[in-house]
Amino acid sequence: MYRNKKVVVVMPAYNAAKTVRQTYAEVQDQGLVDHIILVDDKSRDDTVAVAKTLEGVQVHVHEVNKGYGGNQKTCYRLALEAGADIVIMLHPDYQYTPKLIPAMVSIIGNGLHSCVLGSRILGGYALRGGMPLWKYIANRGLTFAENVLLGAKLSEYHTGYRAFSRDILEKLNLSTNSDDFVFDNQMLAQILWHGYTIAEVSCPTKYFAEASSINLSRSIKYGFGCLGTAMAFRLAKWGVMQSRLFPRAAVQTAPAIVAA
Repeated sequence: MYRNKKVVVVMPAYNAAKTVRQTYAEVQDQGLVDHIILVDDKSRDDTVAVAKTLEGVQVHVHEVNKGYGGNQKTCYRLALEAGADIVIMLHPDYQYTPKLIPAMVSIIGNGLHSCVLGSRILGGYALRGGMPLWKYIANRGLTFAENVLLGAKLSEYHTGYRAFSRDILEKLNLSTNSDDFVFDNQMLAQILWHGYTIAEVSCPTKYFAEASSINLSRSIKYGFGCLGTAMAFRLAKWGVMQSRLFPRAAVQTAPAIVAA
């Protein structure tokens, strides 16, 4: 609980049996989280069995694999049903440190911003944490193009560590988004479309065998999906095309993007 606001951590899980216990322990150490929800996307390992041994964790299991975006849709639905005021999306693979939860919660809980990203780029942590050089170069190139098309100034759009206010999750029509990895990117574009502000905090990250990562072919598909999302945003902004992701009825204001 933070300032009478319920804090819920959601974990979209897939084959995270080796790391979920460590992630959970560090989340608990922060002393702010009221509820943890883990959604397993038909893992092939013992993720569910391990998660069910963790005290206070709500475990939801998909009977079929719904994809990374489909997993998050379930996560946010369950968080809202649980009465969350602030939702932290954290991968249970321990690539991102839960020690940033207090900072992210305080930014939203104090009404400064409605969305916070844990950026691997701020502070130069990406390469030092082991991000492959080709992924770093692709990240920088995509981020530059997206900032131009979306009219924003984020350091990156591709982090898997995010926090949201309840208001954002109730406002966005996430059902229109992809069930694949581009879901993350579409969600941020929708947040900007609706005029919400986005803050970033510098986030150390680790790349190791158990950490989740997508291969080259999936990365290429993701990259083109990001560019397509940003182009659809710009064309909808100009009134050239209509998009389910970016409805004209949405109230749009100039977003202020800051690094915290």
